[in-house]
Amino acid sequence: MSPNLLTQPLESTKKILPIILGTAIFMQMLDSTILNTSLPAIAKDFNESPLNMQNAIISYVLTLAVFMPVSGFLSDKFGTKKVFIFALVLFSAGSLFCSLSHNLIQLVIARMIQGVGGSLMIPVGKLALIKTFPKNELLKAMNYAIIPALIGPVLGPLVGGYMVDYLSWHWIFIINIPIGLIGIVLSIRFMPDYKSPIIDFDLKGFLIFAAASLLLSVALELFGNTLYVTPVLLVFLSGFLMLYFYYRHASTDNNPIFPLNLFKVRTFRVGIVGNLATRLGISAIPLLLPMMIQIAYGRSAVTSGWIVAPMAITAMFGKSAVIGILNRFGYRLTLMTNTFIIGILICCMAIPGVNASIYWYMPIIAILGFFNSIQFTAMNTISIADLRQYHTSSGNSLISVNQQLAIGFGIAFGLIVLKIFRAM
Repeated sequence: MSPNLLTQPLESTKKILPIILGTAIFMQMLDSTILNTSLPAIAKDFNESPLNMQNAIISYVLTLAVFMPVSGFLSDKFGTKKVFIFALVLFSAGSLFCSLSHNLIQLVIARMIQGVGGSLMIPVGKLALIKTFPKNELLKAMNYAIIPALIGPVLGPLVGGYMVDYLSWHWIFIINIPIGLIGIVLSIRFMPDYKSPIIDFDLKGFLIFAAASLLLSVALELFGNTLYVTPVLLVFLSGFLMLYFYYRHASTDNNPIFPLNLFKVRTFRVGIVGNLATRLGISAIPLLLPMMIQIAYGRSAVTSGWIVAPMAITAMFGKSAVIGILNRFGYRLTLMTNTFIIGILICCMAIPGVNASIYWYMPIIAILGFFNSIQFTAMNTISIADLRQYHTSSGNSLISVNQQLAIGFGIAFGLIVLKIFRAM
């Protein structure tokens, strides 16, 4: 067979594959940010308090966190092409079900379907990219694919605001369907189908860790919605008990899903704990700020979208500046100073009163976006900096899971604090 016939499909795949992955990333990033400006409108339509709408976000990020570790196993067993297309179909179907929801319970279930699709899309797409491109071409392909990840958070609040004000909130989910269909068509033609003959998955460890994540998240949610402390504490303790069971399991299993010796690496330990702690204070802001602008100040969804959007724009500048900052000041000084600055900026949001100009928040949000980007880029890089080659995959997976759990915990924690202050 002519070599040209062999190389031509590969060259076509290498041209289109970053676009396919970019389509998936764009859908997920847009979906993660577009909902924040739309929740007050959805709450009004469902006759729910806006403060109870966090379930629509927490259910999504929790599902992402729980199912992300399964992505590698499924792609090894069934092939990257089948799993990726299945993930796109699931995410698009979940988006359709979200748009058809008539109450909060239906919306939460639909968001969980979206979450299962989202948990498979990005990891499997990245795996296909890594296996397709040689090392000297991989960075360029990856950078091309993640451009939508920078654009999505900018467009999300704005697109959500305009759709809510001029169409209806249903369109924030419908917009995913044509994008998903484009991704499916391109995947059928160009997505490579990689499988692995060696499949070793820690199913028991996955189930224990998933149960722990679910119980801890439910405990935080119940804490903000019930007057009875005892059931909440029981659920919370059950979550920690499952973590202990996972510790026991990982101590004896030959190939646990998250090896315990990952935590012997000091930089990994610092990155994981620091990421979790920082996101507890930050993750609720993209949700609470649009809610405050629309409910407390009585402004439109479009206005809240324009006020929040600069946070994503300055985050791009933060990503481009972080390498130079780290090279000059080092990780320790950068993270200590940066964390202090973020804390001051969050406190500054409490300064303006109800009669103050709403646009007072824009410079704070813009500066916060810059320092947030530095914070999480630095923490993510330090987390994997000292990992051995054989720990890179599991360590990177745990970082992603930790990030999603931290976002869910942060949103729940922020709303708990708000409800406590409202009750005073």
